[in-house]
Amino acid sequence: MIKNLRSAALAAALLLAPLTPLTTPASAHAQHRPAETYTLPMASSVHLLPVAAEVREGYQRTSFKHWNAGQNPADGCNTRAEVLLAEAVERPQILPGCKLSGGRWWSYYDARWLTSASALDVDHMVPLAEAWDSGASQWTAERREAYANDLAVSPSLVAVSAASNRSKADQDPAEWLPPSVEVACRYTSEWIATKLRWGLTVDAAELEALAQQAEACPGTTVTYEPAP
Repeated sequence: MIKNLRSAALAAALLLAPLTPLTTPASAHAQHRPAETYTLPMASSVHLLPVAAEVREGYQRTSFKHWNAGQNPADGCNTRAEVLLAEAVERPQILPGCKLSGGRWWSYYDARWLTSASALDVDHMVPLAEAWDSGASQWTAERREAYANDLAVSPSLVAVSAASNRSKADQDPAEWLPPSVEVACRYTSEWIATKLRWGLTVDAAELEALAQQAEACPGTTVTYEPAP
């Protein structure tokens, strides 16, 4: 039944919002490679998410190797540093060993300016534990590493204040959302995009929360690029 509903939703989305490739880069820290990127209304995108019970059994954070050497292993900057450099509003100085000095960042989760790289966390939009619960437990170690270091699209990894990231922890949108309504719409869109990108499932409570957010954000779209 759920499969049929998702198929119907996709058919409707194709009629209302054709999934045409975008020609602009997906993000400031995206890899520059040809890819199809799809955009559709948030309400339609929710119904494309496969539904399944979450299973935490066997989860270890070390199952997701991170941070790796990033896009350019020769530059000495790992994935975390590359995200911080890409998202800096004022670029920091890069010292030996890719230590970052100075700079300025906007933490959109809690609407704060930050001026020290050490005050920032690079958040996995869908936390590693949530990804494990939602299907990543069945992936190869290589795919889990690719997920944990996904620089190809901007929603996957987000530089935010350490305080907001730790408040979120491994909770899904049924349990945690940024406090601002406007920010919550963006956050929900990026959460859905990440789950669609990686083919991750949602549980019943999460699906209900996402559907409620879609109603609260009628003008919001979801843009995603299926992971290789």
